[in-house]
Amino acid sequence: MPRPIAFLSDYGLADEFVGVCHSIWVAQAPGVAIIDLTHEIPAHDVRAGALALVRSVQYLPDEAVVVAVVDPGVGTDRRLVGVQVGAVTLLGPDNGLLAPAAAMLGGADLVVDITNADCQIPAPGPTFAGRDILAPVAALVAMGTPLTALGERVDLASLIPGLLGVPVVRDDGVIDAQVWWIDRFGNCQLNLGAEELIECGVAPGGLVEIHLGGRAKSARWVTTYAEAKPSELVVLIDSYGLAALALDRASAAHEYSLAPGASVVLVPPGVTPEGIGQ
Repeated sequence: MPRPIAFLSDYGLADEFVGVCHSIWVAQAPGVAIIDLTHEIPAHDVRAGALALVRSVQYLPDEAVVVAVVDPGVGTDRRLVGVQVGAVTLLGPDNGLLAPAAAMLGGADLVVDITNADCQIPAPGPTFAGRDILAPVAALVAMGTPLTALGERVDLASLIPGLLGVPVVRDDGVIDAQVWWIDRFGNCQLNLGAEELIECGVAPGGLVEIHLGGRAKSARWVTTYAEAKPSELVVLIDSYGLAALALDRASAAHEYSLAPGASVVLVPPGVTPEGIGQ
């Protein structure tokens, strides 16, 4: 049986792009299981694609072949790479999309520059690498072709890192954080976990002052959405182990005009910070 293929992209579903890639896999890797992670990554948003892949990759089947396409540089001299991480193979543009997922799985064991034209479909133009290069390459890998047959090995350190912000903890315990992701319910995932909150003096069940978009709000650390009172802003640890801002049955993102990448400052109890948001 072929290895399963997991597919993530910014293609959307209005056009035929996803279906054509599926067709290539069905034709070239008969019996393959295809997992569509999402095709609703915002167009050209490499950061959002990298985060979605990080959230997903740890739950994929053993030996999955992952095809990730968020490729604003398609047709240029940017590399397409294959990355081996344990039993999992990641295929996609080398633009920061794959590196965070590789790190999540323990770090790359092998990186290959995909250049072997014999593994690709002749292309009438250079702007659909997902169809012409990554789809046939994924089929070959799923059927047992080694990654080294796709092109030359390259230095592991040359893989372009993802541009994912890390929280900054000030000397007084104030945390400069960032909205990483907003789900369809309007919950705003931040780039910090429970450990950072506790280390800075915020306790489960306690309050933390949140500064966002020029507004200051007090938020309670709860365990579930249902614990929030009507219109109460809460902080909880989400299903990925990260802190999230939420309202019960309402969108925190809409209420506070938050978007991915927005700055959020968390002030522990008893602290009078200086230079909020600076």
